[in-house]
Amino acid sequence: MTTPPVGFWAQAAQDPDRTALIAPDGEEWTAGRLHAAANRLVHGLRAAGLRRGDAFAVVLPNGPEFLTAYLAATQAGLYLVPVNHHFVGPEIAWIVADSGAKVLLAHERYAGPARRAADEAGLPASHRYAVGTAEDFRPYDRLLAGQPASAPADRELGWVMNYTSGTTGRPRGIRRPLPGKRPEEAHLGGFLGIFGIRPHDGNVHLVCSPLYHTAVLQFAGASLHLGHRLVLMDKWTPEEMLRLIDTHKCTHTHMVPTQFHRLLALPDDVRARYDVSSLRHAIHGAAPCPDHVKRAMIDWWGPCVEEYYAASEGGGAFATAEDWLKKPGTVGKAWPISELAVYDEDGERLPPGRLGTVYMKMNTGGFSYHQDETKTRNNRIGDFFTVGDLGYLDEDGYLFLRDRKIDLIISGGVNIYPAEIESVLLGHPAVADAAVFGIPHDDWGEEVKAVVEPAPGHAPGPALAAAILDHCAGRLAPYKRPRTVDFTAEMPRDPNGKLYKRRLREPYWQGRTRPV
Repeated sequence: MTTPPVGFWAQAAQDPDRTALIAPDGEEWTAGRLHAAANRLVHGLRAAGLRRGDAFAVVLPNGPEFLTAYLAATQAGLYLVPVNHHFVGPEIAWIVADSGAKVLLAHERYAGPARRAADEAGLPASHRYAVGTAEDFRPYDRLLAGQPASAPADRELGWVMNYTSGTTGRPRGIRRPLPGKRPEEAHLGGFLGIFGIRPHDGNVHLVCSPLYHTAVLQFAGASLHLGHRLVLMDKWTPEEMLRLIDTHKCTHTHMVPTQFHRLLALPDDVRARYDVSSLRHAIHGAAPCPDHVKRAMIDWWGPCVEEYYAASEGGGAFATAEDWLKKPGTVGKAWPISELAVYDEDGERLPPGRLGTVYMKMNTGGFSYHQDETKTRNNRIGDFFTVGDLGYLDEDGYLFLRDRKIDLIISGGVNIYPAEIESVLLGHPAVADAAVFGIPHDDWGEEVKAVVEPAPGHAPGPALAAAILDHCAGRLAPYKRPRTVDFTAEMPRDPNGKLYKRRLREPYWQGRTRPV
């Protein structure tokens, strides 16, 4: 039996009738159809004037068009700039202008903010295309119409240019130099080998978070190149995820802890209705996972629940379920292509067990923040970079995170780590989501504030606040306990689970200067 080749383009040529992806509406796309669409898009973008090293931006939901754009960019020496489709016009305009995107592809669902963004960024009407109908945008099909399905000339590896999440400030583009390689030389699927995911092998990858997120697109793209079928979700709901795993016998997926929390909240009879035994790897990251949530997921789904630590800039660490059960709370050991280190405020490397700022180094190449040399320089020590997380390495090289540096609370000179308190809050049955941060205090500098999203069936108010504070009293030292609890109808998280804590914290600091 002949082993299928690794790499989407070779696979599509060899077996064009293989089902490569299943769209959110259930439509099946063959490898040949997806390959032809990607080729046509390359020809269309070049006809629009794009050349090697140019960028184009997309404001798209999960769907075939997003994967078409990814495949087009990565074989034409272009930069694909995915934009969070929850952004408003000025936020999108900033990314379009900052990246220098010469074409904008948008979905009609986001036509309003996309049009405003294109206007603000000065993008001509001739270089705006919409999937569906959108005023001042040309139809996306026109970009592909009349273009050949044959492979383009001068094929060269391009990159995805992600923008940082913006949880701590204005997003910055992460730009890697084009390596000057043919796409086939890049081993674009090799990334999944870090997690033990192999080519072909009957694998089916469930895309259950937005593809504009760095890791989600990287997992999906790598799966395509390894010959896995993709099953795309548009809008995530816990029961629909279980149904898709059962129906398509999904073998791996990328998740965030918020999804775990909401899956566990399903009634027992709903959870029992679906067979998830096909899952081999349910890999989570992007946000801290409370210990009790992680343990409950392992109890339900078994050893497929695995964790990684990384950033859009690079990675990272990886922990199997066995690693985590042996060392609860760890996010794992360094990837084979990465190194980890912990430094103090003076730039001195710390020994095992000492808390400091976590730094990483990728052995596969560097990056810079687009048009921000200061940020590029300030987050580095030699070849190592940091995204501002605090943690320590143990004697065995396992990494334990405490919190983000910017979220650290200093009260009366004592360091307080919000993640620990948030984990306790999430253990209360009336708490659906929680955030902890410091607010001004005249004597202590900061005091601990909790903001809680009540679980369904629980009304916000003094009685619930008192019950939550009482819950904390039995589980946290006095100096760590929230002094007060406020409530919000919905926590400001992006769909990948990242919390925009800055939006919660800033109103309490109006007219004041934070000490950290």
